[in-house]
Amino acid sequence: RRPDRLAGSSERRRARARAARGGTRSVHILNQQTGLPSPGVQIELDKQQGESWQHIATGKTDADGRIKSLYPQAENMEPGVYKVTFKTGDYFKSQNMNTFFPVIPVIFNVTKQNQKLHIPLLLSQYGYSTYRGS
Repeated sequence: RRPDRLAGSSERRRARARAARGGTRSVHILNQQTGLPSPGVQIELDKQQGESWQHIATGKTDADGRIKSLYPQAENMEPGVYKVTFKTGDYFKSQNMNTFFPVIPVIFNVTKQNQKLHIPLLLSQYGYSTYRGS
């Protein structure tokens, strides 16, 4: 049953304790050309379901180039293959710059329920780098 449908308040608290914590799935974008964060970049999170992808969440980076918790906090992030898609084309357009990579998909594996994961993106007009952060 979903936490909002549980009868007692103690049951709701236990269900929330099992749900994804804030920061379970965080991202950060740093523009390597300027050394500054990349604010306003739309990011989408999807989970692989067989041969297709199920959309989980969408967000935009804050003034510091971060989304502190992209995964919905009321739900559990289950093990599986996920994809975070950085929509960088509009960001570069807003900076009056061209880019070779208008969309950057990063596919990764979650091995534990509610595993805390951070994916930084180091970005330039013609290249990018990413890694598993902490």
